[in-house]
Amino acid sequence: MNVESYFSKNIKAALQNDPPGAWMPELPEDCIRLSSGYPDPALMPVEELKDAAARLLDEEKDLPLHYLGSPRVQGLKQQILKRLAERGIYVREDQLLITSGACQAIDLIARILLDEQAVVAVEEPTYMEALEIFKNYTNQIIGIPVDEDGIQTVRFEDILEERKQAGLTLPRFLYTIPTFQNPTGTTLTTERRKHLLELSTKFDFLILEDDAYGELAFGESPQTLKSLDKQGKVLHAGSLSKVVAPGMRIGWVAADSGFIKALEWFKKDLDHPFAQSTMTVYLEKIDFQNRLGHLKDVYRAKCDVLIRSLEQFLPESVSWYVPKGGYFVWIRIPDADTSQLLSEALDKGVSYIPGKYFFLDQQDRSEFLRLSFSHADEKDIIEGIRRLGEVLY
Repeated sequence: MNVESYFSKNIKAALQNDPPGAWMPELPEDCIRLSSGYPDPALMPVEELKDAAARLLDEEKDLPLHYLGSPRVQGLKQQILKRLAERGIYVREDQLLITSGACQAIDLIARILLDEQAVVAVEEPTYMEALEIFKNYTNQIIGIPVDEDGIQTVRFEDILEERKQAGLTLPRFLYTIPTFQNPTGTTLTTERRKHLLELSTKFDFLILEDDAYGELAFGESPQTLKSLDKQGKVLHAGSLSKVVAPGMRIGWVAADSGFIKALEWFKKDLDHPFAQSTMTVYLEKIDFQNRLGHLKDVYRAKCDVLIRSLEQFLPESVSWYVPKGGYFVWIRIPDADTSQLLSEALDKGVSYIPGKYFFLDQQDRSEFLRLSFSHADEKDIIEGIRRLGEVLY
């Protein structure tokens, strides 16, 4: 049976793209995983979450296991609203939607805003899974270059003017990770943040702000785009994946209530009541600021170790951006093909992600690669970069 004959036109088109995660190589068991954008395993609050789940079930018995779930599900919204307010984002309950991680938030936003005629602008390079999502809805994606200060807003303005003068469709929204960007680790300057918001008004587009790493600043956290937004142009997507646990699948969208209502329409009741109520109990009990401070200290130290190792073991021709937070360091190796070098690196027992997979157009992007300092311990980071240096010399 030809099952594809039953698929809708847009699904057939989407299935022509590479399957999700097709870029990920199979890693040897003993490989040092500098490719993994995962939290440090030692930072997972295993005992605290176990205690939260036990407390929840002891107090509420079967309630958290039903469709409607525990009354504490609603309490999670209050906890998230509190976290957002501490970062200068003041929204009401009807302006917040809890999602299954930030990826569901991005997908739902794409679902209500994009179609075959819509244009979406993205940073280049950008988060590869967001690209995969957008390609399911439209092929009209334009890239805006990133430098050490984030997305180049002046170049973006030029592109918008050029499209306007040529009578081309302007973007429905810009997808950006302004703070500790994935993959480059760069942070958008305050000046550029304000310019971006001005452009959103001037050219009438929305901004999808992916703030997955925003709380993991090594120094002072920059203001979110949402906290600077006075016109309701920013849809802010966040997550507890990087600061609590990704397997809990807790994310959100903070936006104008009209957007939230539409997002809820398509999300329906696809919640995880047990995970959400367990997370509420966990957040009620812990000192979140203390936990956040510990995370920052650990990741800052790991990042320092990685940067020192790069300086020690890699050729002088290799360059990188030094991040001010987050998980990642973006590397440029002149005249290299990092996709071809990956097999040698894996043979040496170290992994990374070739940079080309973060670009719309993967041609002539072979010089870049992304390293993560979040998952491996400090000893493995040093050894991993030493092994990578052996490949490059």
